[in-house]
Parts: sequence; structure tokens; C-alpha cells
Amino acid sequence: MGVRIGFIGTGGIAGMHLGLLPDIDRAELVAYADISIDRAQAAADRCGGRAYGDYREMLDREELDAVYVCLPPFAHGEPELAVLERNLHLFVEKPQALDMDTARVIAAKVEESGVLSCVGYNWRYLDVTQKARELLSGVRPALAYGYWIGNTPGSPWWRVKSKSGGQIVEQTTHVYDCARYLMGDVVSVYAAGTKGLMEDLQNYDVEDASTVSLTFASGAVATILSSCVAEQGYGTGLQVIARGLTVEIVRGELVVVREDETVRYPGRNNPYQLENELFLQAVEEENPSLIRSAYGDVVDSLAVTLAANESMETGEVVRLG
Repeated sequence: MGVRIGFIGTGGIAGMHLGLLPDIDRAELVAYADISIDRAQAAADRCGGRAYGDYREMLDREELDAVYVCLPPFAHGEPELAVLERNLHLFVEKPQALDMDTARVIAAKVEESGVLSCVGYNWRYLDVTQKARELLSGVRPALAYGYWIGNTPGSPWWRVKSKSGGQIVEQTTHVYDCARYLMGDVVSVYAAGTKGLMEDLQNYDVEDASTVSLTFASGAVATILSSCVAEQGYGTGLQVIARGLTVEIVRGELVVVREDETVRYPGRNNPYQLENELFLQAVEEENPSLIRSAYGDVVDSLAVTLAANESMETGEVVRLG
């Protein structure tokens, strides 16, 4: 028997997982819950299993091993706690929450229950990220530069900061988490943002762009940029600079620059596929070491992005740790 899986939330990013899980032998898709029963039924029709309009009913009626929580940021909290109350393993899409109190309560419940957890920070599962981590092992970086620049996503909730957390929390969080994964803990955050270019969009109150300065416990510093006004397109990336070594994750590849050479490592894996495979393998084998983004390990990435929002509001440096 494989890992029996239920879904809470079947729209958006859930579609990515539902497209990949049927190809994983140990995945047994059992049930789907969504506030739109039609959407849940569409997932059941696609992958097999039963549809529910209430996740509590699904959790009470189905025999599950693990649950994927794929909800908008503002909806996190109670669903995860309901999963943990039943001692089921937990996969959560980022961001985990919109406030640290909620995230810390869930992290504590995960620890207390002993279940396995994974948060969908898929950059950690890129083969090029692992190569960058190997190259930076034992090396003290001096500087990093990261960015997530593109257009405004179409989901109405995304452009409402009280529902999404804004671009830093909902989207650029991947870059912040990858910077932490490669460089260690962040101890201070200072941010500035701008608005006013997207007034034609209804209910839009997130920043058009932001620039955030980070200081790491190692003494390294970084700047991470975000913007959702680049309808012409731009991209995402992270560059880490140390003495005699630069590693850059960009356009699906790793570029490594030393004084006398530049080497490119093309990305060859699907990080969504790997995060799913490792999570389910970890559940089946009871081996948490396989998971690169356990809930408690990445909760500080959320803290950094929320600190950036706080700094934009107050104009002050926010200290962490």
C-alpha cells in the first residue's frame, strides 16, 4: 500500500501537484476538499477518489496518511491544525501563514505530534541549488543579490495585502528562503517600497516594487528586489559572491565564476517532482532527513519576509533572532 493522500484546496498550485503525483508509484490519491465542490470534483475526476466541500468531513471520513494543504495565504492555520490533530503527515504550500503566531503554533504542533512535514519551497529541490550549496560549503559569502521581477498575478486575492502578504511574502519568498538555505540565518532586515503605478487595478494595495537589505549572522549582506509591474517580463535569480567565487542561480541553471573560469551547470530536474517524491518517501520510510524544507526549518524564512513588510511600514530596521 502506498501513501494515502488527501488535498485541502484544489485550485492554483494544487494543480501542479495533482499533475505530478499520479506518476509517483507510492502516491495513492484518495480525497479532495475545496470550498468549491465543483473544483474538488474536477480533481477527483482527474485523479480518482472522492470530493468534499468541507475539509473537516474529509478528514473525519477518510483513512489518510498525509494531507496537502494548498490554500491562499490568508486561509492557513485552522486546516493545518485539523490535520495535525489527527496525526497526519503534512505538506503545506508557501507561505505557511501571514503572521508568526500562527506559524509558530503550527510548528510547535508538528514538533509535538512527531509527524513529518514539508513546505513547498521548491528552490531547495533544484539540482543547481544543491550544487551551489556544495560549492559554498565552508565558504564565507560577502554579498548576495536576488530578485523576483515580473507582472501581477491574476488571482484577485494576490493584489490584496491582507490576503496575500504582498509580493515579498507570497512570491519572492522563494528567493529569501534560498538565500537562507545557502547563507544561513538573517539577523536584521531593512526595506523600502513604492506604490502608485497600478491604480487601474481594482482592490490593489500591494507594493509595486521593493528593495530589501538583509544582514546575516555570518556578517554577509544581501539585497533582494521585488516588482510586479514588469509586464514586459524580467525573471528571477539569486547571486552569491565570496572571495574568488560567484555562484548564480538564474534561468534554470547555475553559473559558477572563479578568477580564471566560468562554468555553467544546466538544471536537469523538476523541483516540484522531487519535493513530492522525497516527502512521500520520507513518510513511507519514516525518514525525516529526506525532507529539505520541513515546517520548523523554514518558518524563519517567513519571519524574514514579514519583517520586510514591517520595515516598509515603519521605516525602521527590524532585528531577528
